[in-house]
Amino acid sequence: MMIEIPAPIDLPASAHSGLHSEDGPERGESRGRAKDPVIKVRDLAWLLFEKPDLDRAEIFARDFGFTIAGRTSDELRLRGSFAGSDAVVIRKGPKSRFVGPVFQAQEASDLDRLARHFGTEVDKLVGRPGRIVNLIDPAGVPVGVVHGADMHSALPEQVPLVLNTGAKLNRANATQRPAREPARVQRLGHVVLETPKFGAALDWYVETLGMIVSDFLFLPDQRDLGPTMAFMRCDQGDIPADHHTLAMHLSPGKGYVHSAYQVTDLDAIGAGGAYLAERGYQRAWGIGRHVQGSQLFDYWRDPDKLMVEHFADGDMFDSSIECGWAPMSASGLAQWGPPVTRDFLGTSPSPARLREIRDALHADDNDLTTSRLLSILKAMSS
Repeated sequence: MMIEIPAPIDLPASAHSGLHSEDGPERGESRGRAKDPVIKVRDLAWLLFEKPDLDRAEIFARDFGFTIAGRTSDELRLRGSFAGSDAVVIRKGPKSRFVGPVFQAQEASDLDRLARHFGTEVDKLVGRPGRIVNLIDPAGVPVGVVHGADMHSALPEQVPLVLNTGAKLNRANATQRPAREPARVQRLGHVVLETPKFGAALDWYVETLGMIVSDFLFLPDQRDLGPTMAFMRCDQGDIPADHHTLAMHLSPGKGYVHSAYQVTDLDAIGAGGAYLAERGYQRAWGIGRHVQGSQLFDYWRDPDKLMVEHFADGDMFDSSIECGWAPMSASGLAQWGPPVTRDFLGTSPSPARLREIRDALHADDNDLTTSRLLSILKAMSS
């Protein structure tokens, strides 16, 4: 008896086809790295915020999974379970706001090199060991580069669950019961910024801090005008680094979009998210897996509406990996998960956002034009 094999079915192209190009730049496009940067930073050290209510900030920090590294009447310092510096520093201030990122220098001499290059001083950290150079990026965001700051010892980890995968039996005669508890933050992973001066800011981080681009996103109908988003990692040579330590995109606004903190695995994300939901916090988007960076993700709003992310299983690239180029789209933000929310995209108009758009479009030194803004809005609805 002859069995007739059916002809293959032509399936429609995936919504994610071509979204993670490994081909790199076309002729004349940026490689996303500088030949001779001023320095090459090692990693993020911490993020600096201000908040009026440190008690409320501490309650959320514990619920989100941070460990308290230090607390005074004027400052709250948060850390992860990995050995390293503080992950977040929150100072008491009149309103909730992101101040800026602080990066780790490779060597003490890097601070002197930066200070000479910008004609500024190397300052002592206030109230703790270490030195810092304080800079301003082209969009006006304060950026610190630090060396010699306090380093914490490692803490006990949230143990990843043992999983049965297909035919591979790793767990027998035992149940799986992840605890309903905060997802223990291991470390600070990345920060995402928005800027109307995308080109100048991109060049500044690449040429000043030695960051290298892992992926560029461009508007589908405007690739010839250059990218509108960059995912940048630290150049550690042959040591793999996070796919992005800093991501930045063209936008009417200036400054903070969200920050991301690594946890141990998907169950930590899920159970930690359930814990947050039970306590009344607002999920912004998740759970899913990203395209650029591949992270498992879950986004939340803190009590002051700042967005923070739990993530796990992100890509790690050494310096040999060239940048990819891909079109920007809302569907391209995730391989799987719920549809991206308006909250995450920031597309719900508010008076403050409308003022940002007006000011950005009237400024002469911005990259944002009416045509580019309309293309961004179109891409974020596709």
